[in-house]
Amino acid sequence: MKKFLIILALIFPLSAVQAITVDEIVEKASTLWKNEKAIKVPNFSLTDIEGNVHTDESTKGKYLVVNFWATWCPPCLKEIPAFVEFYDRHADKVQILGLDYEQADKKAIIEFTDTFMVNYPIILFDDKNGRQFTDFGEVFGMPTTYIYDPEGNLVDFRMGEIDIETLEKSIL
Repeated sequence: MKKFLIILALIFPLSAVQAITVDEIVEKASTLWKNEKAIKVPNFSLTDIEGNVHTDESTKGKYLVVNFWATWCPPCLKEIPAFVEFYDRHADKVQILGLDYEQADKKAIIEFTDTFMVNYPIILFDDKNGRQFTDFGEVFGMPTTYIYDPEGNLVDFRMGEIDIETLEKSIL
């Protein structure tokens, strides 16, 4: 009994110190979200398979959707038609960059993207572009998508397949 009282005497003050209110939880969550929203698009200069250069400066004024994908990734392949349709609808206010995160032959990727009728720039993971891929953020799984607003602030991040409704919610 004496041991039990000693344990209670030790635990009770510690539990009072650890008490946190709902308001404090909301405040901490808001601070974390503000910090996340403070993430800016990195400085970048990427050359697509057509030879066009895309930079953080050239994409200003539009939403920027950076999608990491690979030909061997089934969810990546499943979301490509959504990106194509989304870009058809919103090319006036959105720039999509498809970053092919694999060592792949340019000719094979062109044939692949032609098959899917990809209408947005595709960037190869090669000697010219590869070192900049991680500047956007860590890619732990495929596909991974980062969405930045016209001022370059991160507004959404998704790991896994993304659909057209989610894309539209992020820009509207």
